[in-house]
Amino acid sequence: MLSTEPIMAARDGLFLGLFLGLMVTGLIFLAVGIHPKARWSGDVFRDCGECPAMVVVPAGEFVMGSPPSEEHRKNNEGPQNLVTIGEMFAVGKYEVTVGEYRLFVRESGHRSENSCTTFEDSRLEARFDRSWESPGFRQSERDPVVCVSWGDARSYVKWLSVKTGSEYRLLSEAEWEYVARAGTTTAYNTGPRISTDQANFDGRLTFNGSSRGIFRGQTTPVGSFVANQFGLHDVHGNVWEWVQDCANNSYVGMPKDGKAWLSGDCSHRIVRGGSWNNFSLHGALRSASRLWGNSGSRYNDGGFRVARTL
Repeated sequence: MLSTEPIMAARDGLFLGLFLGLMVTGLIFLAVGIHPKARWSGDVFRDCGECPAMVVVPAGEFVMGSPPSEEHRKNNEGPQNLVTIGEMFAVGKYEVTVGEYRLFVRESGHRSENSCTTFEDSRLEARFDRSWESPGFRQSERDPVVCVSWGDARSYVKWLSVKTGSEYRLLSEAEWEYVARAGTTTAYNTGPRISTDQANFDGRLTFNGSSRGIFRGQTTPVGSFVANQFGLHDVHGNVWEWVQDCANNSYVGMPKDGKAWLSGDCSHRIVRGGSWNNFSLHGALRSASRLWGNSGSRYNDGGFRVARTL
């Protein structure tokens, strides 16, 4: 029987020679350019020059909802549940801006109706001459986009996923509260109270003994206020933020792994965080506060923030 050892040795030598040759000519890149960059908690990055700035947040556990003793607590904020966020993920450092949304509309051709429920002249009503481009007040390209529906927000994250090749999505409600609290257990991530020096909201309303502030009457550019402990801006106030979850009246039966709750009334979706205009809702900016709206409706105090799977 003929020995195969010389043949195998020659073959191995040929493969090694080819590999070394490709390395020299630059056709094989070790690590750089082949594998995705490792991300660490606290990292800030963009997947393209005009993409949203993203912050990496750590995995962890938190208690979702509010205790019965919290001032202005609603029944839909309980019962409290321990939720486990099993893996780190990335979250928009800011709410999606007018400029970022404009790029999406220009590149995707996305169209939406020129109708938006606005608060003007002390009246809240649907107006057919209002849209994300004309919400009833002047905005800069750095203001959070408003007058966008849940469906508009979903279209944006789908487009961004295709554009970047990464998995963008809306936050689940549990993820939203986790990143808004950022390790805190108080009503706000600023403590038991919040002021209009810390967030954009109707400062004529007070909470838990807070002092009265100002009412700006519109959005402010993202990043105008100090970030929370995870490095996120405007989780309290500026605009209500659409999340992925369907509407449910309590947390009975909710997922405890941080995933979106996709059963219930899915014609309505959850919004979180409060806004520049609280509609006289005391405590609306609290980390546990939750409302929902028709998934096709648009409001000039409603926008969204994106998440990205790592």
